[in-house]
Amino acid sequence: MILETVHTDRAPAAIGPYSQAIVAPPFVFVSGQLGMDPATGELVGDDLESQARQALENLKQILLAAGSSLEKTTVVEVFLTDMGRFADFNAIYGEYFSAHRPARAAIEVSALPKGACVEIKCTAAVE
Repeated sequence: MILETVHTDRAPAAIGPYSQAIVAPPFVFVSGQLGMDPATGELVGDDLESQARQALENLKQILLAAGSSLEKTTVVEVFLTDMGRFADFNAIYGEYFSAHRPARAAIEVSALPKGACVEIKCTAAVE
């Protein structure tokens, strides 16, 4: 099996020894994305709403670079630092996954890199 490393400038560069995503047909595995601006490498704000939207945009751009899309996503894993904000996150998530609803897990964690509020990773089909 040939593995392909995915990199796009439309999403933040990896902040550690990992790739934005790996294509292992028939799937692409996208690393956890924070709400970081691809141009600056910094969080877009200190609030869940802006970080969640940016993290989902980052996922979207990486999936496109891998030859996939949000509509081909099979599973999403969400890490929140405050599960009390789950309903707020869900409202934003529903803007990106409305007709197509992949399997999902949401987990509360004590902290995330860079002091982020949310981190999102996914697996999607790729042809």
